[in-house]
Amino acid sequence: MSNNEFKIPVMAEVFSQGKTPEYLFWVGCAGAYDDRYKKVTRAFAKILLHLNIDFAVLGNEERCTGDPARRAGNEMLFQMMAMMNIEVLNAYQIKKIITICPHCYNVFKNEYPDLGGKYEVVHHTQFLREMCDQGKINPSQMAFEGKTFTYHDPCYLGRANNEYESAREILAKTGGKSIEMKRHKSFALCCGAGGAQMFKEAETGDKEVFIERTEEALETKAQMIVTSCPFCMTMMTDGIKYKNKETEVANYDVAEILASALGL
Repeated sequence: MSNNEFKIPVMAEVFSQGKTPEYLFWVGCAGAYDDRYKKVTRAFAKILLHLNIDFAVLGNEERCTGDPARRAGNEMLFQMMAMMNIEVLNAYQIKKIITICPHCYNVFKNEYPDLGGKYEVVHHTQFLREMCDQGKINPSQMAFEGKTFTYHDPCYLGRANNEYESAREILAKTGGKSIEMKRHKSFALCCGAGGAQMFKEAETGDKEVFIERTEEALETKAQMIVTSCPFCMTMMTDGIKYKNKETEVANYDVAEILASALGL
């Protein structure tokens, strides 16, 4: 798909035409501003367009969910940001939200309802698994034949919301072999960025968490470390660089793997 064909519907424009899309694709701060995670945004958007999903993004109207503010202890800022977002979402009559960030997913699903923001929220791995299960997506079983993955469970998707299988089921459909780290699923180690830790200096200790987790991933000898969270992707990518393994190991999001298997 060329860049000229890559047009994303914006909520304000669609709504002005008297239409309310079925889904709001919540891009998130990393998906909008982080150069690496922009590639994940594009990969997932390509899949949505490939499926002819009725969706739109907020564009310039999208703000941070306020999750980092709450994790860092600034409750007033969180509530202010959340209320502003809820006002925008309700004005557009949003009912369903797809996110590519477990932090956004968690806060929309579990914390916004307390402030009056009640929506049906799905993480992109859950949505993609559902599309595969319904036969709407048929990735090539040969796409990653002979390749090996190890999947890192994001805390806010796994332990916080008990979602462990969607990403693994998607990877299994692409022909690659998954190798589990010694700590995985409910026992998985955090990447080191959650709880607003990403935005502060490391505390005194023997080793930073992201290095410990990267070492566990590298122990599997997998060719690809697969993530489904922008925080995790940043930390695992940094870990690969720290270990000087950039030429041996790559870090991809589930959406990028699936988009590649679909030839998008």
